[in-house]
Amino acid sequence: MLRFMFVGDSMTIGSAGEHTWRYRLWQHLRDSYDRPFTFVGPRETLHDQVTDAPTSYAYAAPDFPRAHLAGWGEGWHHMTPLIAETVRACRADVLLVSLGLIDLGFYTNAEQTAANVRAFLTNARSANPRVRVAVMPVLHNIRVEADTSFAEQVAHFNELLAKTATDLDDPRSPLLLVPPPAAYDFHTDTYDGTHPNERGEHRIAEAFATAMDEEWGLGGPYSPAS
Repeated sequence: MLRFMFVGDSMTIGSAGEHTWRYRLWQHLRDSYDRPFTFVGPRETLHDQVTDAPTSYAYAAPDFPRAHLAGWGEGWHHMTPLIAETVRACRADVLLVSLGLIDLGFYTNAEQTAANVRAFLTNARSANPRVRVAVMPVLHNIRVEADTSFAEQVAHFNELLAKTATDLDDPRSPLLLVPPPAAYDFHTDTYDGTHPNERGEHRIAEAFATAMDEEWGLGGPYSPAS
C-alpha cells in the first residue's frame, strides 16, 4: 500500500467546516489510482478558528483518511526537525509538501528557508532513503500584492526552490517541483486572500495530481469528483 503524507501549513490543515485540498486529492486518487493507498501522519484535526487551536474534527466530508502533518502557522522552520521521526513512524512513501509562506512572513528569509528545505530533505531521506517528495512553490497571497519586500522574498525563494529540486533530485528518492496552478488567483481561489475556497482546493489538488501523473505515472489526469 502506498502511503502519502501531507506536510503543510494552514492552507493544508484547513479550518472547521472545510473539505480541504487533501480531500479533493483523495477523491482523485480513489477514482484514478488502481493500487491500494492511504494517507498517513501523526495528526487528523482541522484548525478551529474560534479557539485558535487544531482541535476540530468537523470536516465537511469526513469519509476519507484524514491523517497529515500540517499546522496553522507552521512552515519549513517547524517541520524540518519533525520529519525524520514522522516519516519513520508513519512509514511514509510519498510526501506532498506545501510550505514557505509562514517562514518568509515570520521566521526566515529566502536563503534561510531554502537551507531548511535542504535539511528537511536530508532528514526525510535518513528515515526512508526511497521516499518521494513533491513540493509546491509558495503561492501568491494577498500580502504579496500589498508588501513589495515580501513579494521579492517569495519570488527569490521560489527560484531557490527550483534550483534545489534540480540539485537534489535523485532517482532513488525523486524530488518533484510541482508547477503552481497556472490559473490560481488569490482574489477568486481563496476566501480571505490566503486560504483556498472550493475552487482553490481543486486547483491545488489538480497541480499535485498532474505533476505526479506526468512525472511518476502515479494516478491519472485530474477529474474533480462531484
